[in-house]
Amino acid sequence: MIEIRELTKAYNKTVVLDHVSVTFETGKIYGLIGRNGSGKTMLMKSILGFVYPDEGEVLVDGKKIGKDKDVPGNVGAIIETPGFLLDSTAYQNLKYLAMIQNKVTDDQIRKVLDQVGLNADDKKKVRAFSLGMRQRLGLAQALMETPSILLLDEPMNGLDDQGVEDMRRILLEYKTSDRIIIVASHSKEDIELLCDEVYRMSRGKIEKNTEK
Repeated sequence: MIEIRELTKAYNKTVVLDHVSVTFETGKIYGLIGRNGSGKTMLMKSILGFVYPDEGEVLVDGKKIGKDKDVPGNVGAIIETPGFLLDSTAYQNLKYLAMIQNKVTDDQIRKVLDQVGLNADDKKKVRAFSLGMRQRLGLAQALMETPSILLLDEPMNGLDDQGVEDMRRILLEYKTSDRIIIVASHSKEDIELLCDEVYRMSRGKIEKNTEK
């Protein structure tokens, strides 16, 4: 469970999150909608422990982020544009990341690349990837440790129609009783097809959306 209580964050006197309170539970895909600058990305960064609030708190499974733990455990994310080693292949990028915690085998890397439609044996460097291929690699990176929390900020960016269809299928298959998936998207169709609950953000405030 993710519990957000009265979360407030301001930059240069501009309030980005304004007393946000919301709870996300396992077994659902949650949608975040709203204009650019409404607070969606900042809310995800706060859950990840990338930024700390001025007021309020974020709790993941009862542990306060920034106090009990610096970052939530077992989380995967695509926040803004995924960053990669441009002169390495898709497989090499994931292999380097996997070596940090040694939790992912070579076979698992190959499997997740295949799952998102990339070839582990492709020698093409990421520098030569299209935006859609980089987005697929970003999803593979987010999924490769089979996280219990998945945070995706505009995950369909740069994808063609087949890529969007593949991404939707993967997310629906990934939803289980012990996982939380949060998707920020400007696509009404993505929200309608994927999300069990939807929250609208505006000027740093959040409210449950009664209509997808």
